[in-house]
Formats: sequence, C-alpha cells, structure tokens
Amino acid sequence: MKFIHTADWQLGMTRHFLSGEAQPRFTESRVDAIRRIGQLATDEGCEFVVVCGDVFESNQIDRKVLARALDAMATTPSVTFYLLPGNHDPLDAASIFSSNTFRERPLPNVIVLEDSAPIRVAEGVELVAAPWTSKRPLRDLVDQACAVAEPSAALRIITGHGALDSRSPDAANPALISLERLEERVEAGQINYVALGDRHSTTDEGTSGRIWYSGAPEPTDYDETDPGNVLVVELRPERVEVTPRKIGTWSFQQHESHLTSDADIDSLEQWLNALEDKQRTVVKLSLVGQVSLAQKGRLDRLLDHFADLFAALETWERRSDLVVVPDEIEVADLGLSGFANDALGDLQELALASDAFDDESRAVAAQDAMALLYRLVGSAQ
Repeated sequence: MKFIHTADWQLGMTRHFLSGEAQPRFTESRVDAIRRIGQLATDEGCEFVVVCGDVFESNQIDRKVLARALDAMATTPSVTFYLLPGNHDPLDAASIFSSNTFRERPLPNVIVLEDSAPIRVAEGVELVAAPWTSKRPLRDLVDQACAVAEPSAALRIITGHGALDSRSPDAANPALISLERLEERVEAGQINYVALGDRHSTTDEGTSGRIWYSGAPEPTDYDETDPGNVLVVELRPERVEVTPRKIGTWSFQQHESHLTSDADIDSLEQWLNALEDKQRTVVKLSLVGQVSLAQKGRLDRLLDHFADLFAALETWERRSDLVVVPDEIEVADLGLSGFANDALGDLQELALASDAFDDESRAVAAQDAMALLYRLVGSAQ
C-alpha cells in the first residue's frame, strides 16, 4: 500500500521580501503544488495523501485561498486528502476547518482529522492522528494519540505536527514530541510509520527509517535543507520504503561575493545569470570588499537590473561589508568645485568611519551618496 506524506502547505503565506506581482505568484504556486501532489498520487497508485499540519498559514486566511485550495484537491477526486490541524491552523473556535466556506462546500475526498480515533484508510491499514486544538498544547500530542488508540492488528500510521525533543533547544516545552517514545513504539510493532510536519526540511529522524518529516512542498526560507519535497511511502508489514519526490518550483539562494575588481563584478553577474527560473527565485547577497566609485555605480546598475528579474533580490546587511573608496582620478574626473567639492570631501571622511554602529550606518550612507553623486555627475557630462 502506497500513500503520500506531505505537510506545511501554509496556504496563504506572505513573505515580507516579496512585492508587486511576486507575492500573488508565490501564493498561486502553493495552490498549484496541491494539483501536482494529487497527480503524483494518481500516477504512483497511492491510496491517499496525508497533510501533517499547517495546511493553512492561519485560521484567518483570505476566503479565495481556501476556495482555490479545495478546488485544487477536487481535481483528483479519486485521491483522498486527510488534513491535520497544526499550530498555524489549530482546531479551535476560530478554525478555518469550521468556516462557512469549508463546511458549505464539502468534498468527499477531503477529510479533516479532528481526533485520534483510528481511521481505516486501506485494507489492514489505520491512520491515527494528533490534531492541534490550540496554539499552545500542554502535552506531547503524538504520544497521547498513540496511548489512547486501542491495540490493533492493522498497520498503523501516526500523523503529528511539532518539534521533536531531540531537535528543540527548549527542553521545558511540554508539547515536544518524544523521539525515544516513538522509537520504542516502532520497535514494539505498535507503529509502522510516523508522518510528521512542522520542520520544512525533508528529514529521516531516529534510526528506524520509519519516522519522517516530509518538509514543505514549496520552499519558504533560506535556511531549509532539501525543501520542496513530498514523500511517497510504500508500507508493508515487514518494511517501509520512503522516496522523496520533488514538487517545489521556488528556490531560495544565498551567495557571498567578494568584490575588489571589475572581474569580481563580472563573476557576480555570471552567477546571477546562471540561476534558472528567476521569477520563482529569491536571492540574498552578502557583498564584501572594496570598490571604486565607478565599480559601485556599475554594481548598483547590475543589482537594479536583476531585481527586476528575480522574485526578490536582497542584500544581507548583517553579513555585508562593502567599502566604496574613490580614487584620485575619479574625484578629479567629477570636476567638482566649491560647495559640491567640500561635500564630497565630507562624504569621503564619513565613508571611512566605521568604528561604532552609528558610524557604520553613516559610512554606508556616505558611500551610497558618493556612488549616487558619481552616477549623476557622470550622466550629466
């Protein structure tokens, strides 16, 4: 028996660095991923799809997002989607799963996992869920779900959401999921597979090969490891086979560039050019080094150009240290005199001052001002 394990769709998510038409494109891509998951389930002969929490970004998402999500799941009516409420969309009084839009248009292939009662999902296979009913549970919901489920000869899939105690630095959090307890239950044959959500990186946990985070089907940030997957799980009494399958279309890229020459700027341009599907790529640059006014002007034009191509192009301020130092020839070429020349001298002094935080901020502003002055005077000549 095969099924798809996925999680953290977080439909309706917004990102502060996305602007203009990039945010709607990001939103639509997350809905499109549902259709790809349904089609993959059909192609692989999977019995169902289980979504392990955070189906929606919150319980207050736009109604259009919910309507489009349901429509996307309806495109593969032969595939049943089991939805687990997580910390972003808990099953509380304001639950999105209780909204009029959700209840007025019920789909026979969409089932919300509202409690831990075992659900027969295939011949000899049961699903036991650990839904969140609040944003701050006071116990290990997965262990609780395992404990209340009556023993059964059926193969058991446990679906939960949250952080494992083996990964969390907050040992006092009562909602942490005990990896040791899960391993014990797997070893005893009480559990055959543990499908988890919350961690956006595809991860095989423990030593059994039966406890997995699927990761988010579309990447959401730079620090995720191997995101953009769903897991095709083949479950048999004697073994489990888990195969990650790439679903995501977006990419988050971090890049450090050391700039001291025109050749270095050429290399940065080549790296940016080589990135594929730029409209679905978010880039964060760390710029380090020392450049002239002319080189800073060229760099600014380069970044302006690629900012129009990528979904977002950011400069990683905390890890950037780019100093603009005009040489004597550049200053002479500007042909400034009087007040303007005095102002340039003041900017040069400020640009070299970076001992304190305030000085560093002023230094960056001064460097940018000199680069702008160079561009403006150059365009007027």
